[in-house]
Amino acid sequence: VSMKANAQLPLRLPSILSDHAVLQASSNVRLWGWGPGSFKVDIVCSWNQSDTASVVIKAVCMWETVVKTPKAGGPYTIQFICGKQKIRLSDILTGEVWLCSGQSNMEFNFHWGVSDAGDALNTSANKEIRFFEINDSYDKYPQSDCKGQWKVCDSATASDFSAIGYFFGRDVNEHLKVPVGLIGSYWGGTGAQAWTPREVFDCDKSLKKMTVNIEPYGWAPKGASLLYNAMINPIAPYRIAGVIWYQGEANVSEEPSEYGHLFSTMILSWRKAFGTDLPFYYVQIAPWNGYAGIKGALLREQQQSALSLPHTGMVSVADLVKDVSNIHPKAKREVANRLANLVLKEQYGNKALQPYFPRFLNCFFHKNQAILRFLSSGMLSSRGQEIKNFQVAGADGKFFPAKAKIEKNGEVRLASDMVTRPAMVRYCFRNDDIPNLFDVNGLPLLPFKTDSGS
Repeated sequence: VSMKANAQLPLRLPSILSDHAVLQASSNVRLWGWGPGSFKVDIVCSWNQSDTASVVIKAVCMWETVVKTPKAGGPYTIQFICGKQKIRLSDILTGEVWLCSGQSNMEFNFHWGVSDAGDALNTSANKEIRFFEINDSYDKYPQSDCKGQWKVCDSATASDFSAIGYFFGRDVNEHLKVPVGLIGSYWGGTGAQAWTPREVFDCDKSLKKMTVNIEPYGWAPKGASLLYNAMINPIAPYRIAGVIWYQGEANVSEEPSEYGHLFSTMILSWRKAFGTDLPFYYVQIAPWNGYAGIKGALLREQQQSALSLPHTGMVSVADLVKDVSNIHPKAKREVANRLANLVLKEQYGNKALQPYFPRFLNCFFHKNQAILRFLSSGMLSSRGQEIKNFQVAGADGKFFPAKAKIEKNGEVRLASDMVTRPAMVRYCFRNDDIPNLFDVNGLPLLPFKTDSGS
């Protein structure tokens, strides 16, 4: 008989189930972990001590059960009892849990220099906001746990976390008056392939092609599924309210015209993994003059195509860029504010907000003019004497700058001395174009093109 026969395997919880955690309020929340086969785990939640959840651990030595969480509040404790072992989690809150993910513009924190932060760090201490930043990790195979710990928001923990994530959480907390848990899972320089599970590529030939020629980096794992396996899969059982996402720059050079399919499939794969129709809100990549051709503009167009999925939303940040030679725009508070406004409107029913960006509706051509119509809040107006970044082309597809004029009915008329019979229109469709047409809420017109060219 083995000397180990009288021993008991240790009861263990994933790192995301720990002191100071925020659990999604008023939900059926999964709790899970590892332990000795055949033993029973009893779970006592302090919000309902009379209702003990129990689960018998099977031969795989992993267990999972579901508990019902109360409305937002706390702090609470949760006890896990298995044979002679006990684990007690303390300072647990229930509230709204959001995953903040993507590449470096989501990773961007206060140490990088946030231009519109004001004195935010001085007033950041807030026990109702908690951060769980997943340590950088990558793996060829799906992992069941990650490294990280829940931290209560103060000037030190807030300055280390995603600036967009922090300001987003602060806005949600201020408006809803409930605790907010923010999970940070991001890595600069990484493409969407790295954040997408392996089975997606195995089932789709067009996506499989996007995994073949990924350029290796010495400082960021770009291989397909590597980051999904290590930094998303381990938290997939955790109940969350939704995702905010800022990524795309790393896909511009190779997939500017195919990114929409990859991105949409990634969103659907996360929904499958989390077992819920995850709301997914994302940032359209900012103007930058370092991309080749018009690849940056093409990728922005692809990002917009993912809005065909339900429960998605997109914000533009093009007007916030002060330096088009910097791929990391320093204004992050307003980016977070735009994301939060969308989420507060769509997920939490705040009717007072109008977070939608004006966008192109249709156009027709008359003689030497193009006449454009838009979906917007009120009439569009120009910041500056001249409306910039419109282009027109004839049937030959050669684009020239166009002069634009806003009519009293809200239409915009375009004309160019170089194009006698316009047939196509583009707006802000170069890599570093900054918009100067806005609606009454101060939101910029989204970029667009009417042609199918690249």
